Amino acid sequence: MIAYYSRYIENYATLVEPLTRALKGKTRKESIEWTEEMEKALENVKGKLTQKPVLFAPDFKREFIVQTDASDLGVGVILTQRINGEEHPILYLSRKFSGPEKRYSATERECAAIIFAIKKLRYYLDGQKFKIETDHNPLVWLKTNAGNNPRLMRWALALQPFNYTIVHRPGKEIAHVDCLSRL
Repeated sequence: MIAYYSRYIENYATLVEPLTRALKGKTRKESIEWTEEMEKALENVKGKLTQKPVLFAPDFKREFIVQTDASDLGVGVILTQRINGEEHPILYLSRKFSGPEKRYSATERECAAIIFAIKKLRYYLDGQKFKIETDHNPLVWLKTNAGNNPRLMRWALALQPFNYTIVHRPGKEIAHVDCLSRL
């Protein structure tokens, strides 16, 4: 996720150098020895994600984009806006699933991510036209056809007061949201 926003972080390469040095030449299956220097670098970069110019103030004249993702563990949400063709995050949200929620189907988990986002972002989105981006293609039809799943039907009804469109984006294009759902 951090690499996705690297172009907004001043001296990014220098800040993450201890991490890239430790990962160089390693495969995903190989373990690395986590050092205090690496921990400090990670905390420093995470702190940069919450400072300007990375985190932008909302512009209520522009369309909001709600990017959502769900994993087996939880939900990740990023509220963004496009400014001069580039996405700029306004805020990040995430939470773990409860025991029963972990047993939801993939479509239900992805829809739960949208419901969580709308509840938390209501003050930004109420009365605004906005876009929901998800990597789960079946949800594109949620507004017009929730099928015969009672839970999805209830959630579709809960979303009716909002002026939104759901857009599918491949997972690799919104991998930064996926990271939040796995924290």
